[in-house]
Amino acid sequence: MNTVAQGDEAPIVLPHPVRAAYLAAEGFEDALAEELERHGADIMAWHGRLALSASAPVAAAWALDIWLEPEIHAIGSIGAAASLLRGRQRNWACHAVRHHRRAALIAERLPPVAARPLVFPAAAPTGHLGGWTLLAPDTLLLSTRKSSPFVNGAVPFVEDRVGPPSRAYLKLWEACARLGAWPVAGERCVDLGASPGGWTWAIAQCGAEVVAVDRADLAPQVAAMPGVTLRRESAFGIEPAELGPVDWMFSDIIAYPARLLALARRWIAGGTARRIVMTIKFQGTTDHETAAAFAAIPGGRVLHLWHNKHELTFLWDRDAAAAPGPLPPG
Repeated sequence: MNTVAQGDEAPIVLPHPVRAAYLAAEGFEDALAEELERHGADIMAWHGRLALSASAPVAAAWALDIWLEPEIHAIGSIGAAASLLRGRQRNWACHAVRHHRRAALIAERLPPVAARPLVFPAAAPTGHLGGWTLLAPDTLLLSTRKSSPFVNGAVPFVEDRVGPPSRAYLKLWEACARLGAWPVAGERCVDLGASPGGWTWAIAQCGAEVVAVDRADLAPQVAAMPGVTLRRESAFGIEPAELGPVDWMFSDIIAYPARLLALARRWIAGGTARRIVMTIKFQGTTDHETAAAFAAIPGGRVLHLWHNKHELTFLWDRDAAAAPGPLPPG
């Protein structure tokens, strides 16, 4: 058993080696803990929003980031900690929970890692990035490999505070950045449940054609954008074949997860969409069973985006569904 002293703080008791660490989004620690329990992955202790587990890493949708190869090291000084990290690789991101001054002094001795907001359209960074934190002044937890290429899973953008009618477009931007693909000129898209038009705005800004499906109006500035067509119909009532082939099906509909799952399956079975980006919204308790059903769809994966609230995002690709083997992480 390893007891990590915390000074005036309660000590962290680690009865087994740490084999994985999961970073929860702020306020969603319970959702992550419930998901890990369903996977049979124990949580020995929480270090801030970082859940420390003795179980091998599992695919946890509610984790912003997963530390895949954690190691604990005793460090005698700030210089020793910095030397240890520099000796392993160049790029590191600190998850500071306690001992902030000491952590800052260590970080100052490491090569800087740019975390500037992305200008959309942009793909996720490709540089290798590790994570580290101080469990105690003399105890360093590090992982050279983690699931997210972003610093602590945060994906900030240079925002447009004038054009879009809501901030929902940031979820679409983040999903596309994680995919490394976005709508382009010459592509045809559908936005289900589009009103007031935040996602339609983002799609049209990329130069693609977009059919917005909703019984309610779009914001006037969105309805007037080139390439935007509004169909005043129910997003659940319209048949994929009515719209014909589309490169992207987008959906940010507020509905029960089971109903959204049925909608996703209908579009996949229809065979008209090449890619799907769909928000899975939860009301009250988290429906982990339906989230797992989304994740089990061939060619799909489920993520908690940094811009998500009590929701997950389902990403699906027709080519990936037809290809053998698992999808890459991230």
